[in-house]
Amino acid sequence: MGRKKVIIVGSGFGGLSAAGLLAKKGNEVLVIEKNEQPGGRASVWKKDGFTFDMGPSWYLMPDVFEKYFSEFGKRPEDLMELIRLDPSYRVFFDKNDYVDISADIEKNLDLFEQLEPGAKEKMKEYLKLSKYEYNIAMRDFIYKDYKHLTDFFKPKIIIEGTKLHMFQKLDSFAQRFFKSEKIRKILEYTIVFLGGSPYDSPALYSLMSHVDFNMGVWFPIGGIGKLVEVMHKIAEEQGAKFIFNEPVEKILTEKGKVVGVKTTKDRYEADIVIVNADYAWAEQNLLEKKDMSYSQKYWEKRKIAPCAYLLFLGIDKPLKRFIHHNLYFDKNWDKHFDDIFKNPKWPEDFSYYISCISKTDKSSAIKNGENVFVLIPVAAGLKDNEEIRQKYFDKTIEHMEKLAGENIRNHIVLKRIFAHNNFSNRYNAYKGTALGLAHTLKQTAVFRPKHESKKVKNLYYTGHYNHPGIGVPMVIISSQILADMIN
Repeated sequence: MGRKKVIIVGSGFGGLSAAGLLAKKGNEVLVIEKNEQPGGRASVWKKDGFTFDMGPSWYLMPDVFEKYFSEFGKRPEDLMELIRLDPSYRVFFDKNDYVDISADIEKNLDLFEQLEPGAKEKMKEYLKLSKYEYNIAMRDFIYKDYKHLTDFFKPKIIIEGTKLHMFQKLDSFAQRFFKSEKIRKILEYTIVFLGGSPYDSPALYSLMSHVDFNMGVWFPIGGIGKLVEVMHKIAEEQGAKFIFNEPVEKILTEKGKVVGVKTTKDRYEADIVIVNADYAWAEQNLLEKKDMSYSQKYWEKRKIAPCAYLLFLGIDKPLKRFIHHNLYFDKNWDKHFDDIFKNPKWPEDFSYYISCISKTDKSSAIKNGENVFVLIPVAAGLKDNEEIRQKYFDKTIEHMEKLAGENIRNHIVLKRIFAHNNFSNRYNAYKGTALGLAHTLKQTAVFRPKHESKKVKNLYYTGHYNHPGIGVPMVIISSQILADMIN
């Protein structure tokens, strides 16, 4: 491919990774971002001595980052200070009932044996299968593009798909090994961060247990914002240019071919346009109806991944019982999943996640303070107003104080709530979703929206709506697949 003018709409991880890869090939790359900084949903908020990652907070699948950075002759550890967390995370089942998942696999096996006699040997078998699934998936499924059903339903893929338990549900698969609800919740929680439910997502995602227990949970000093900074710098080093605070208003086409974009300030010509903005929003707002690959009805029928009710809290003291990553699993967590996917509504009782990155990175908080990020998964498309926000703030703080065993409310010196309206306004998120499309069998691989427009030549998409799906590593892979297609 000769030198092309490439415009990328949006500078999330999909836009950043695509920019670096395509600029490296000699293309003239311009990234146009509506907000004031790169990162998309991985924005950073700094105020009053606190620095918050506003989106992703888990650094998982280190092999994906190694593969991406190797494209530029670099290694992650040369660009960031990476720390493997130990414990990886703490799981609360009640205020005085919690366990730590260790970086030491033997400690975890002993823990599972305590939770369920005989679980130690079963967990060894489960992790062996999980590792096998991960290796097969990464080799034969994840890094491939699926344009047509025939690309997916090939004899080899069907056989391997059966081995990957693609046609079973995650919770049913876990029940084959473990009776303990506590163990199953520990093994299934990651699907929430992939926008799915263990009762509806393929058992293929049991491979995340290999990621979790064998590959480990890592943290880059400076947070996920540091990863954004590094990827932005690499893209610029390759020659990519960036424009911020300039929303794209329209993708310009002529005779079925993309010719550029129109922003709030200017018009830019291009040979290729890549959309890293929200796929559903971009299709319905940046294109003429005749140029849309997917109709409004198509999006209305999709199972949309959750939104998130987020709290960013600056605390003026350390919280002793919390560690870097903390998860609370409600006794009726299946009801919470129903409130997200089956009967969408604000939940009365809920599971949630608490991050205190100041446990690892002191620079993220004031001296002797705590940087606290709280995430409650909630259904997309719900009513969002100040009354609801305050109600859930009060419920959450009250419950956190029970888990922590100490007063939190009176020590909050900085507070910000971020929910549906913010996701819609800041990120143009369809129905306020934090994650895009849920991971169900009917929304996996070939069944996810395509990288390449069906209607407009040289118009492409990358991000968490595309294959392989949700999560920072998956979005980077999405752009690697796309770059290979274009190159």
